[in-house]
Amino acid sequence: MTTPTPPPAPPARGRRRAPSRMERAAGRAAALQRPRVLLALLLLLALTCVMLLDGYLRAEVGGDERVRTGASAGDVPDDVLDGGPILTFPGGRATTVSVPDKTIVLTFDDGPDPTWTPQVLEILDTYDVPGTFFLVGSMVSRHPDIVRNMVEQGNEVGVHTFTHVDLSYQSTARVTREIEQTQLALAGAAGITTTLFRAPYSSETDAIDDYSWPVYESLGADGYTSVFVDTDSDDWKRPGVSKIVEWATPEDGEGASVLFHDAGGERSQTIEALPKYIEKMKAKGYTFTTVSGAMAEQQSTQPQQSPQPQESQESQPAQQSGGGLQAAHHRATGATLYEGKALIAAVAVAEWTVPALSAGLVVVGVAVMGRFAMMLVLARRHHRKRNRRRFGWGPPVTGPVSVIVPAYNEKECIEATLRSLARGTHPVEIIVVDDGSTDGTAEIAESLGLPGVRVVRQANAGKPAALNNGVRHARYDIVVMMDGDTVFEPDTVRHLVQPFADPSVGAVAGNAKVGNRRTLIGAWQHIEYVMGFNLDRRMYDLLRCMPTIPGAIGAFRREAVLQVGGMSDDTLAEDTDLTIALHRAGWRVVYEEHARAWTEAPASLGQLWSQRYRWSYGTMQALWKHRRSLTDKGPSGRFGRVGMPLVVLFQVVTPVFAPLIDVFTVYSMLFVDFRAALLAWLAVLGVQVVCAAYAFRLDREKYRYLLMMPLQQLAYRQMMYLVLIHSCVTALTGGRLRWQKLKRTGEVGTPAGSG
Repeated sequence: MTTPTPPPAPPARGRRRAPSRMERAAGRAAALQRPRVLLALLLLLALTCVMLLDGYLRAEVGGDERVRTGASAGDVPDDVLDGGPILTFPGGRATTVSVPDKTIVLTFDDGPDPTWTPQVLEILDTYDVPGTFFLVGSMVSRHPDIVRNMVEQGNEVGVHTFTHVDLSYQSTARVTREIEQTQLALAGAAGITTTLFRAPYSSETDAIDDYSWPVYESLGADGYTSVFVDTDSDDWKRPGVSKIVEWATPEDGEGASVLFHDAGGERSQTIEALPKYIEKMKAKGYTFTTVSGAMAEQQSTQPQQSPQPQESQESQPAQQSGGGLQAAHHRATGATLYEGKALIAAVAVAEWTVPALSAGLVVVGVAVMGRFAMMLVLARRHHRKRNRRRFGWGPPVTGPVSVIVPAYNEKECIEATLRSLARGTHPVEIIVVDDGSTDGTAEIAESLGLPGVRVVRQANAGKPAALNNGVRHARYDIVVMMDGDTVFEPDTVRHLVQPFADPSVGAVAGNAKVGNRRTLIGAWQHIEYVMGFNLDRRMYDLLRCMPTIPGAIGAFRREAVLQVGGMSDDTLAEDTDLTIALHRAGWRVVYEEHARAWTEAPASLGQLWSQRYRWSYGTMQALWKHRRSLTDKGPSGRFGRVGMPLVVLFQVVTPVFAPLIDVFTVYSMLFVDFRAALLAWLAVLGVQVVCAAYAFRLDREKYRYLLMMPLQQLAYRQMMYLVLIHSCVTALTGGRLRWQKLKRTGEVGTPAGSG
């Protein structure tokens, strides 16, 4: 029996068919979504850059920790190896400068450190002694305030590379980058650049070898002064305060460049030894100066001025008097200054973001593990309870029901769908609501001549309108809703309607299965359906707060649907919207695992993205629409008290932040401990495999699909993250989509077996 409606006129030959209203709406929606997709990708890119920057500040990817020892120095001039601790290249010729007698140049390496450097500065200020600090660029960018105070106090600073690597192993490009990045950090932190340099692991001139000598020559040509030491306190060995003071003391009357450390480890002995050392040397008649001061005093009879390094060609000349700059410092101007400030700002963002994300990771990890635990425990209870009762809802439901099949251009699938219903063991009437199809779907349904099938035609208005139209035409009190690409097993309807023996039940969710699981994408979705959707539904059923009746298979009391106003087109997830409305109206919603439906999952990544985007964004819309359920009272308020918080936590908040687990796994592999990070990731994967295996056991599925899980975690899950981020961006920026039609292939022709 049909409701006669004239079929649409075919397009004139030779003329292109004008796009339908739905097609035009879909085109407009796609155009509106492109900027949101771009914004989502930009947010992800920004997070990635922040993580990479933070990791780079701690150690470069594949950080080089090699330190060269015992190399020959045949190419190094003898007067350099045996000369003073200050190496310059005036006119291109290597020249060393010694510290004047009775003079101490206090130098500090590896800072700034937020714990120890301020204490060193306080001691120097108390004793009115200047210091020369050779700073690591990554530390400068993380603690710019300390460097700013250091310079304002009258101390001198030098470059100690950006990541503290042995430059003798590095390429020319790497050496240049280490120096330039440190100069940028100094420019951003204190508005200066410097001509002083000290290489890591090379405190004395006898450490210069044939591998490192070209580095010093190159830096000397660029105007840098390389600074070594005469006396090493070896404070990093923590030998005791007295030993540090003793080892830092030069021969009587001799001047010395002395090395201490204000960072790089526990420096409490250095802090205790430093004032004792200053007092001792002052008692011996020594004075304290900077590297520039020692050079000026030693070369006062023949004053020379080193050329500025390339990074500070635009800098203003140094001043030495009345609160001006140290001689080795130059004011940063132009691009150097602004690039330096940008670096400091970016690092500040990274320094705030990464700890915040780390805290979020702990919360997400606890939530994810908690969800797995809840699903396992409650799913087991649900399975045992339901199988013990089986059909213990009350007297068997044997009366006929109405099955509504909304259809829009389903010519590939509609025949298999209707034939599967016709083979059912429960009496049904079948209402096919053709929503303005242009591919002959209605004609195919009519031509099958199946008993009990009615075709209702309507102008294209979307899935909610089609379902509401079907409800209006339904003759029976129980209506089953399914998609036009879904097939039922013979006993599906019979299983699905048995819970209605309980008069408090208003809706029943069936067990949706992926029928086209032979492809990689289909197998991934199969795992997701069995593990995620069905374990979730068991949990929510036991808690009496089921959030969604799947569109592929669900049954409703017609009275309940009409009571809440039918299907709404306010959201993209009309099934979630209706389910929550039924909860709020006081109806019970349950899950029937034995009622299985086989649906055609999206076969391409584009189709999958479109479907999941609609699902996730529609769920957010439905939750927002029913936000007042949080204050509902009585039994009808159970969803607001229990279901709403769980859905928000497990389906929105946790998935949005779940990528942190993968991001920090990669971060830890690159910058922290590869082996430990890999083991942690495998442990989380192991927990998921256990949950999935139990879900497969409950659904009597074959375990071979679990072999796909590692690849699913690496590829498929990342796409789902992006979809959810896209949905969140759309929710925050506003937007609306219509019911989207996915391309069907008709692969699910008959109910598939569980393998």
